Amino acid sequence: MYQHILVPTDGSPLSAAAVEQATQLAKSLGARLTLLAVREPFHIFASEPSMLSATLAEHQEFTEARARQYLAAAEEKVAAADIPCDAIQVENEHPYQAIIDTAVARGCDLIAMASHGRRGIAAIVLGSETVKVLTHSKIPVLVYR
Repeated sequence: MYQHILVPTDGSPLSAAAVEQATQLAKSLGARLTLLAVREPFHIFASEPSMLSATLAEHQEFTEARARQYLAAAEEKVAAADIPCDAIQVENEHPYQAIIDTAVARGCDLIAMASHGRRGIAAIVLGSETVKVLTHSKIPVLVYR
């Protein structure tokens, strides 16, 4: 059935649960996983305090470290299940587009993701990244709640 599953993670509890479920699915299917953390680019104006940085370099250092932290936690769960796994981080203004582009570029045949993550007020204003992935992806999407 599915051979290569993309699992985006943002460090939220629901995202961690989605990683857990995707890991179990991959194990039962004999599939491999690609874990993805999407970093947001530097903004002069921001809707969330965590996005504010004094300089571009500080912002990049912070977002890369945070993405590494999210991916390391997810990799630990996958490694415990002895499943082949890659972990990558990319920067994109639109996380949903980064998810779809990565799935296509990596040859994934399923995207498994949480129903929502940590997007704060932007989730209300811009809409759910999960809904955008569902709307725009030609690859099947499995949503965990």
